[in-house]
Amino acid sequence: MLNKVISYPERKAMGSDCKRILIIDPDIMSVYPLYSDLIREGFEVETSCNLREAVDRIKDIKFCCVIMDVDLPRIKGYDAVSILLAIDPDLKIIMTTNKNSLEIESEVRKQDIVYYYIKSFDRGELVEAVQDVYQRQQRL
Repeated sequence: MLNKVISYPERKAMGSDCKRILIIDPDIMSVYPLYSDLIREGFEVETSCNLREAVDRIKDIKFCCVIMDVDLPRIKGYDAVSILLAIDPDLKIIMTTNKNSLEIESEVRKQDIVYYYIKSFDRGELVEAVQDVYQRQQRL
């Protein structure tokens, strides 16, 4: 059911000034610092702990960016990219992970994502990546 391609014209569009971010991570408590940083930067932030919940949100609301963990319940984040892009082809996806390996990075880089972030790096880099996504959309 999740990989079914459907058009969602009733989604609430945010326009070119979309500052809404969706963070998909099974460890919701660990995303609180990032959530706080993005709110402080003026973004509207929502969180989801699994893909099904995230898909429901993306069907309803236009997000400018999704930050998604590689390790989701029942599916790898890199396998979920095509599902999300089937709903919103303009969606910009940033993939994150706690544990990087050559195999994970290889799979992630095959996907249509804008940034790959290792969580042990400075969180400021991830905030800058989100700001870059937003600024690029402003120029369109």
